[in-house]
Amino acid sequence: MKVFDAAAVHAALPWTYLIEALAKAHREAMPVSDVVVQQDPAGSGNQFITLPGWVPNGPIAVKMVGVFPGNEKLTPPQPNVQGLVAMFDGTTGAPLLVADGAAMTARKTAGDSALGASLLARDDAQVLLVVGAGALAPHFAAAHMAARPSLKRVLIWNRSAPKAETVAAGLRGDGVDAQAVADLDAAVQSADVITCVTMSDRTLVKGALLKPGTHLDLVGAYMTSLRETDDEALQRARIYVDTRRNMENTGDLGSALASGLIAAEAIVGDHFDLAQGRVQGRQSADEITIFKNVGGAHLDVFTAIALNNAP
Repeated sequence: MKVFDAAAVHAALPWTYLIEALAKAHREAMPVSDVVVQQDPAGSGNQFITLPGWVPNGPIAVKMVGVFPGNEKLTPPQPNVQGLVAMFDGTTGAPLLVADGAAMTARKTAGDSALGASLLARDDAQVLLVVGAGALAPHFAAAHMAARPSLKRVLIWNRSAPKAETVAAGLRGDGVDAQAVADLDAAVQSADVITCVTMSDRTLVKGALLKPGTHLDLVGAYMTSLRETDDEALQRARIYVDTRRNMENTGDLGSALASGLIAAEAIVGDHFDLAQGRVQGRQSADEITIFKNVGGAHLDVFTAIALNNAP
């Protein structure tokens, strides 16, 4: 059985390799998957989530993670999401690998959005705006730059300016032209690609400020009480998701679908539709596109397979 700590996971799954592996996986059938969410019985709001998935005639993967939003405020800080991913042989049930859950979540989540950007963002996009400066922010910056090599400049915005500067400084240390910004509205107006990785409960990105051709990636609002963009953005854009499963229970899309602001038919397609050629991605240079990163156990399976097959 292979064992991967966090460093080994990141080393084995470079972004270009992972994006292509995810694209290839979406050309096949959706795995059987499920999710079990347990709330902290002490009432803290923390959660423990188990996500099993099984590929037809293929392997089984199970992600077991805690979601503890207060972890980043600890001394020293810890990831808000951490745990383990295990993969098993689908024929015998034998364990094949176990891997650090936080690293796998970072790779899977950012790789998922990067695949969306590779299909939906303009191929001449130059400015990337990362909204949020948590543990995932550097991964999303790197993943989007791998998906769209035309991106030359990265802006980081966060409610806490020092955290934004910390992320920007780390990216500059890796040779990226990155800077922290204080004016979110101005940054939105200048960006070609925007990725939102927050746990915000109120609108951050205003649809009226999106310039023609912008690609907006919505990640952090994983439940309906959270929100990263507004109704105008949803009405101006062509909307795509990674999967339609559970999209009605996510932020941004969930409330819009429930209120009738948009119909389910407004969701143009998902990763399976795009990868299998049932729908097209970007239609024009001026079109605004939105990708909602819903997530799901099938992505953990696909990422575990990529890890197991990594050269």
